[in-house]
Formats: sequence, C-alpha cells, structure tokens
Amino acid sequence: MNRRQFIRNSTLMGLGYGVLNSRSLARENIQAPARVVRASCPGQASSPDTAFLGRILDRALVALTGQPAAQAWQALFSPRDVVGLKVNCLAGRGLSTHPALVMAVCARLQEAGIPAGQIIIWDRLNADLRRGGFTVATDPSRVRCFGNDLGGYTSALYEMGSVCSRLARVVTESCTALINLPVLKDHGIVGLSASMKNYFGAIDNPNKYHTHTGDPFVADVSRLPQLREKTRLVICDALTAQYEGGPPYMPQWCWPLEQLFLATDPVALDSTAWRLIDDKRRLMGMPSLQEAGREPVYILRAARAGLGVADPARIEVIEMA
Repeated sequence: MNRRQFIRNSTLMGLGYGVLNSRSLARENIQAPARVVRASCPGQASSPDTAFLGRILDRALVALTGQPAAQAWQALFSPRDVVGLKVNCLAGRGLSTHPALVMAVCARLQEAGIPAGQIIIWDRLNADLRRGGFTVATDPSRVRCFGNDLGGYTSALYEMGSVCSRLARVVTESCTALINLPVLKDHGIVGLSASMKNYFGAIDNPNKYHTHTGDPFVADVSRLPQLREKTRLVICDALTAQYEGGPPYMPQWCWPLEQLFLATDPVALDSTAWRLIDDKRRLMGMPSLQEAGREPVYILRAARAGLGVADPARIEVIEMA
C-alpha cells in the first residue's frame, strides 16, 4: 500500500459522521451521528471569489472530516476517478450554483491529483448552464461542462421504489464519483430544494415525481445506487438563499445568507436546511412549510430508508465563522 492509499483509507475510516459509516450502520437499523458544516462566506453573495471560496472549502472540509484539507480531498477522490459536479442552474444567474464556487472545487480536485479531463460539470440542459453563467465545453483534455441534452440518457430504465426513469449517461457511463452542488431554496411543491432534490436533474422524467410533496419520490431517486454509491460529498451553495416562491428565482424572497453547507450525509444537510428555511419564514411572518401544506417529509422517509440522519438531535451542526 502506498502513502496515498494509506491516507485515503485512514481518512475514510475516520469519516464516522459520513456516508460509509452511515451506510454500514443503516444495515443494522442504527443511525450514526451526522455532521454538517455551515461555513460563513462574508461578501460572497454579491461578489464571489474563487480563491476566497477555495480557502473556505478547505477549512470547512477540515471541520467536516477532522483531517488536513489536502489529505481529505485525496481521501475522498482518487486520481483514477472521473468526478461529476452536479450543479443547479434552473433558476438562472440569480439563484444558481455559482461558477466561482465550482471553479474552486475543480482547482482542489486537480491539486488532489485528478486531471482536468476527468472532471465534468453537468446539469439537465445546456441552456440552464449558460443562464447560470457556465460555458458549455466538451474538450476531453479540459474540465468539461454540458447538459444531459448533450450527454444523453440511458436507453435502459432504472427502478427504485416508486421511481422508474432513464438516468443521465454522465452518471452511469462516465463518472465514478459525484459531488452534489445544489443551491438552498424553498420549493413551491416539495417544500425544499437542496441536496436530494438536486438529483432530479439526473433523471429524464422529473415532472412525474412532484406529487404528494415529492414523497416518496425524492428519497427514491436518491436511493438509486448509481447516485447513492457514487456521491462522495455535498457542497450546498447558500451564498444567496430563497425562502419562498421557488424553484424559480424570486428576488423579493431571497436573502444573502453567505454560507456554504458541507456534508457527506445528504439527509442531514437537507434536514438542517429545512429548519433554516422554516426559521427564516417565521422571521418574515410566514407560515412554516408544514403549515403551508408542503412539509418536505421525503427527508424523513430518506432517513428511514437508511440514506442518512434526519433527527436534529443526532446532527452536529458546526458553525464556522
């Protein structure tokens, strides 16, 4: 075993708050504690800076894993990996995953030994990516960026629970690892759009799965092994967040939260985001999501299915100034 393999194995063993431990304990119907880091990014909502966000990412990853940043990146991702970065650009430039943040992630992956040609930024449509400020690029020697309308969907159907969909080929055929890079926003049908809902961009028929506040559909999409087993890290872009009117960008209901949320447990991140959105709604004199009839109960279902931890009492939220 070489040094890189030793570091990778040691750090993954130390991620007791993360995916690997949660999955093994889920098989025994035990919920492991989870960790969510909320990292402050002052001034970044109006003018995001790649270098600054890169430094914040490193500090947040240290807080999340307990390991030095360089070792943590190397533990999560191997130079053999092809890493897909699932962004969310549905709402356009006002409320999309910021390109500056994505470029910071790409830089850290390359520093960890992953060639640029093994990094793919992707979303549902090329047009959405362009509206979010990204440039569509397909040169295999560079970081690529494209939508599923270019990358295509599988001919085979994939089933999980109530869901039967074709999957983005970038997930099934190209990527060995995924980083989920959602935004934090209210959703007018399913209550909350954060990490798990972002993977509706990986299926060809998301319009079928919004009834009953997305329950059980959002959880079932996230249960698909092609997504669940490849996702190594969630980085939620909450530089600007929205507490009403989503998923479109509604500036009257946005605020500059100026934070990044990091987790290896998507359920814990979504549970934390749910409480934050409800707190903001109460502050603004609005009903909670439950009172508004769109409580995101798919988060609780995902926890029962062993995807992660939803109980706030078992989630350690680290506030990083």
